[in-house]
Amino acid sequence: MAEIIIFSAIAGIAGMGLGGLISAVLLKKPSDTMICWLLSFAAGIMVSIACFGLVIEALKITNPLVSVFGLVIGIVVIMVLNRITDRITETREDKLQIHHTHEELYHASEIIKNPTMLRSGVIMFIAIALHNVPEGIAIGAGGAHEFRLGVLLAAMIAIHNVPEGMAIAAPLLAGGVNRWKVVLLTSLAGGTTLIGGVIGAGIGNISDFAVALSLSSAGGAMLYIVFGEIMPQFIVMTKSRTASIVTLFGIIIGFLVTLM
Repeated sequence: MAEIIIFSAIAGIAGMGLGGLISAVLLKKPSDTMICWLLSFAAGIMVSIACFGLVIEALKITNPLVSVFGLVIGIVVIMVLNRITDRITETREDKLQIHHTHEELYHASEIIKNPTMLRSGVIMFIAIALHNVPEGIAIGAGGAHEFRLGVLLAAMIAIHNVPEGMAIAAPLLAGGVNRWKVVLLTSLAGGTTLIGGVIGAGIGNISDFAVALSLSSAGGAMLYIVFGEIMPQFIVMTKSRTASIVTLFGIIIGFLVTLM
């Protein structure tokens, strides 16, 4: 079980850190369009993880009602946490409902405005935690059920975290933060996956019912993040259906990977 927890940490830290490294060293300032397409592809991977990995495994363990209940729990939890984050980040003058840049989507635009970086860092870490904790839970619970599933989920989530790390690194670089500090910050931000991994592994050791519930809940959280947050914003940002097509391509690739 310790191996699965380590894999969850690697998926978050290495994936996010690699994204930060690509932005800081190779691309300097990736365009919004590039990040949109990369994150759309990663969103497709997440859909495959949820539908062809987490939910299918939950159905093998228990009945469909438990899986549906878990999906609902995951969706509601992320909706509530996102609402809390929105209340923390919005101001009276600027209450964003639709975001037009990836900085706004990740509540990271304040990084450029706030010279102390303290409040900005807290906001950014909260936003990233919303995306990474359920991913860690999926790895931990999946690994508790079957080691191979945990490793597969860790690999796919690491792929998803690369463009996410790029999206977070871009505003930091624009704000004048040293590029090596950016790499370090994005790597540390991915560490929230470890928290989810510990939670998922702990729940997974209780019973088969708990494993199924945690797997389906993580799947529901991922699906809400994709369809409730990522895709609507990227359609607005790119003004085209390209992001949707890239997401579908990501779903196909993710499905093929789950068959291995």
